[in-house]
Amino acid sequence: MGVQIPFRRDLDFNYGEAARIGPRIRRVIAENPSPFTLYGTGTYILGNGRVAVIDPGPADPAHIDAILEATRGETISHVLVTHTHMDHSPGCALLREHSDAPTYAYGPHGAGKLEEGVPVEEGGDMAFLPDQRVSHGDIIKGDDWSVECVYTPGHTSNHMCYQLREDSALFTGDHIMGWSTSIISPPDGDMSAYMKSLDLMLERDDRVYWPTHGPCIDDTKGLVRAFIEHRRERETQILECVRKGVGTIKDMVPLMYTATPEFMYPAAARSVFAAVEYLVSKGELASDSDVSLDSVFRLA
Repeated sequence: MGVQIPFRRDLDFNYGEAARIGPRIRRVIAENPSPFTLYGTGTYILGNGRVAVIDPGPADPAHIDAILEATRGETISHVLVTHTHMDHSPGCALLREHSDAPTYAYGPHGAGKLEEGVPVEEGGDMAFLPDQRVSHGDIIKGDDWSVECVYTPGHTSNHMCYQLREDSALFTGDHIMGWSTSIISPPDGDMSAYMKSLDLMLERDDRVYWPTHGPCIDDTKGLVRAFIEHRRERETQILECVRKGVGTIKDMVPLMYTATPEFMYPAAARSVFAAVEYLVSKGELASDSDVSLDSVFRLA
């Protein structure tokens, strides 16, 4: 539905097996392929001996067994969570049955919105509560690795990226994926926050991105600029629809997503809704009712 990214290299993996992708980085991919996850959720293992696990993935015992097999003879000392969608954090509970490593995250599902009084609908991992809440700029240290926490709300309000400082490698979760743009779905998803988080990425000097879905990205700033331009093009499409008298999101989606299968329209509508909210906040669109998926929009 979004920017289609030319792969830097093909993913080299077998489900259930860890792939060594750097001196301090291994990856195990869960067997949960879908239109939203590509080949599946990539769980990363940082370090050697005493290791950190990033995003244990879905509540899939086979995937947890693969993580444990990959770290046989080692100790999991930290579990880092980028956000609380169901393909990222539920594996923490299963992993806890085998490891007492504390979990680290920005907060539970909706953290970042709930503090603002914005109710967040269920649909995320509502059971997850981190043992340690982390903030932007925090440093977490292991024996032969250290990570910087990079707060990137937008895809979710509690989304956190982690930079392996020794490699200048940023683990981007779903904020930046290696095959397409992320879905931004209000109320927890927020296009304004997402765009600010993309701007933050341009200020950084990360050498490479390792997303949860898809291969790594070498041209980090080039990709971020492409994502920003893609969102601006979507805004232009929305404004053009409204100028032509197409004022509802359900009528905009088929015109904007001509190459997208119809079964993906509900997800596309959520992203259009996020963009419309952003345009309303900027004073470019207005509605005579509360802003919702069913509202009729006009130029402000």
